[in-house]
Amino acid sequence: MKRLKEKKERELREKVKELKEQRMKAGGEERVVRHTMRPLREVWMRIGLEKIDTHEGVTVKVLLDSGATGMFVDKKFVERQGFRMEKLEKPLIVTNVDGSSNSGGRITHEVECNVYYKGYQERMKFDVCNLGRTDVILGMPWLVAHNPEIDWEKRECHKKVTTE
Repeated sequence: MKRLKEKKERELREKVKELKEQRMKAGGEERVVRHTMRPLREVWMRIGLEKIDTHEGVTVKVLLDSGATGMFVDKKFVERQGFRMEKLEKPLIVTNVDGSSNSGGRITHEVECNVYYKGYQERMKFDVCNLGRTDVILGMPWLVAHNPEIDWEKRECHKKVTTE
């Protein structure tokens, strides 16, 4: 078990190093790569998402993903729920957990919405891409900003997150 964990951690460090090298190879041109790595354990929680324009809300199950370098929402979910997409000035490259290109190609749009979770509200932007069976991913930017208390045994986020 311990060797498996060490191997996974080594793989994660190698992936991060690889991402940094990709950015360096981009030369003088600014290049942003959104990427998610296979999580060691999955942690799910339910949040509320509210449309900015109509204030309609929906509850959604989200994946907390410490391997994701951004916040993502599935394109089919966005279209099904009627969220307004904003076109990005510059498309972003996105790769899947296994390093392959995302089936939806580059990220060309984002969605801005209000997020509700256990008594706090925040306006956030999510990159729109193909996530398969997952509707929303909260990655490292969110995890670092809020530092939630996670019970890794039960795979749950229990405490109210900080909003500092």
